[in-house]
Amino acid sequence: MPTLTGSLRHRHVSMKDTTTAWTSFMKQRRMGLNDFIQRLATNAYTCKHVEVQSILNLSPPQDAELMNTNPSPPPSPTQQINLGPSSNPSAKPNDFHFLKVIGKGSFGKVLLARHRQDDRFYAVKVLQKKAILKKKEEKHIMSERNVLLKNVKHPFLVGLHYSFQTAGKLYFVLDYINGGELFYHLQRERCFLEPRARFYAAEIASALGYLHSLNIVYRDLKPENILLDSQGHVVLTDFGLCKENIEPNGTTSTFCGTPEYLAPEVLHKEPYDRTVDWWCLGAVLYEMLYGLPPFYSRNTAEMYDNILNKPVQLKPNISNAARHLLEGLLQKDRTKRLGCADDFMEIKNHVFFSPINWDELNSKKITPPFNPNVTGPNDLRHFDPEFTDEPVPNSIGCSPDSALVTASIKEAAEAFVGFSYAPSMDSYL
Repeated sequence: MPTLTGSLRHRHVSMKDTTTAWTSFMKQRRMGLNDFIQRLATNAYTCKHVEVQSILNLSPPQDAELMNTNPSPPPSPTQQINLGPSSNPSAKPNDFHFLKVIGKGSFGKVLLARHRQDDRFYAVKVLQKKAILKKKEEKHIMSERNVLLKNVKHPFLVGLHYSFQTAGKLYFVLDYINGGELFYHLQRERCFLEPRARFYAAEIASALGYLHSLNIVYRDLKPENILLDSQGHVVLTDFGLCKENIEPNGTTSTFCGTPEYLAPEVLHKEPYDRTVDWWCLGAVLYEMLYGLPPFYSRNTAEMYDNILNKPVQLKPNISNAARHLLEGLLQKDRTKRLGCADDFMEIKNHVFFSPINWDELNSKKITPPFNPNVTGPNDLRHFDPEFTDEPVPNSIGCSPDSALVTASIKEAAEAFVGFSYAPSMDSYL
C-alpha cells in the first residue's frame, strides 16, 4: 500500500488518470458502507495500515466476527419494535401488478408496480426481513419508515402512501419518480454547468433544511439518493440512515454513511451534528461541478486521509461565489462550517444562491434546467438497465402460504410489529 503522506497525495491528475478514476469510481460506487468494511476487514495487508485499523474500530456489530472480536448476540426472537397497531391490515402484495425492477439495495429491491384497483403507479420497496435481522439493521428500517411518515407535504422529499408486511417481507408503497437518479445523469454527462448545479443544490438544501426543522439529520446525501421527477425537480429518497430527535445543538456518534462523503468528524470518531449534512451538500455540489467527489481516490485509505488532511482543491472554472460556498461547506472543522450557527438560513442566504427565489423554488414555479422528457409511467429510459433488465422475482407479489412459514420467518415478523401504515383520510383532504 502506498504511503498516505508525501507526493502521492498531492500529485497532479492527468486527463487519462481522471478518466480511469471515473471508471473505477462508477464500478464501485453502489457498494454500501457495511460491504466496504467487510472487504476492508478481510484484506490482511490493508488491515495493517493505521488509518484502516482506526476505521475498523468504528465498524458496526455485524462485522465483529471479521475482526476476531466477540460478536454481539443475535436479536432475541421476542424482540419487538412496536410503533403502534397497523393502520392498514388488509394491504397485501397481491394488490399490485409488479412490472419492473427499478432499483436494488442490501436488503431488497424497488419495483415499479401498478395497483390493481385504482391503476395508479407506485414505487414499491420490498425488503427481506431475514436479511435485515441478519445485519441487525431493523432500527434503521424503522427509522426510514418514521421519517417517511413525518414528510407531510415537502415538495422535494419522496412520499410514503402506506406500508405493510408479510411474514418474510416489508413493503414501502412510495411515490413513483421516473426522471432518473442524479447519479445516472452525472454518469452520462460527467458534470453540470453552474446554473444547473445551483438549482439542484438549492432544492436539496431546502429538503435538508426541512428535515433539520423536524430534528432529523439525513446523514447519507449522495447522487444515488437524489432523484429527478418527470419535470426535473429534485426528490430526496432513502431515509434508512436518518437520525431522529437531534436538537439544534444535539450530536450523535454512529459511524455510518457512504465512504466518499464521510465528514472528517465522523472519521475522527467525534460526536457530530446536523452540519454533517452541509458537508455532504458541499461534496455533492463539488461532484456536480467537477465530476468526482472532492477527496476521491481509488485507494480508499488515501481518500480517507485526503478527507482528514488535504485542503479542498478548486479549479478556476467556477465562480467566486461557488468557490466560497464550497470552501464554507467543506470546512473540516464543523464548528466553523457554513451552517453551524444558523443551519439552513446560512446556506439560503449565501451569495451563490442569490439568483434563487426560495418561495418560487419551493412552489416549483422555477422551470428546471433539465427536462427528463418522459412520456409516462412506463417510460424507463432514465433507469439503469442493470436494474430494468432483471426479471421481477415471482415471490415479490405472492402472499406466503401460512403453512410454509418457517420458525425463523416468524421470528423476523415479530421484530417489525407496527411497521404497517396507512394515512388517515384527513391527509387526503
